[in-house]
Amino acid sequence: MIYHFKVKDNKGNEVGLENYKGKVLLIVNTATHCGFTPQYEGLQKLYQEYKDRGLEILDFPCNQFGAQARGSDHEIEEFCVLNYHTTFPRFAKIKVNGEGEEPLYTFLKEQKKGLLDKAIKWNFTKFLIDREGNVVGRYAPTDKPEKLKKEIEKYL
Repeated sequence: MIYHFKVKDNKGNEVGLENYKGKVLLIVNTATHCGFTPQYEGLQKLYQEYKDRGLEILDFPCNQFGAQARGSDHEIEEFCVLNYHTTFPRFAKIKVNGEGEEPLYTFLKEQKKGLLDKAIKWNFTKFLIDREGNVVGRYAPTDKPEKLKKEIEKYL
């Protein structure tokens, strides 16, 4: 279960994931200057459609892939709100692989490996978490948010 992890929001405040108990979560490592950046639009549509039924999308910007999450946490927030009108929670920029990797991502990768290994390969890798805090799905950057609707609905 993911509820014992604490992460920093994009204002530097510590947030316990126990705050999301009972919710279905879609956790995504994102970037604002990536070919997949337009997925923010699909993520926002999912959030609008399902937030009242218990979906939360947790956005973790990551600059490890081609330095595509440039700028401060504040600049990333402004970009996402202005360009994609996002309203879901955004957290501080993190590392998802290697030295300094966010412990939450170590856990997520151990629970659901990728095709070849555990490592996150690129921006917009997505993890689906059920209402009990179990990792129930891992999706590639090429999996568009709208393609996850049926999986999300199974857990709502």
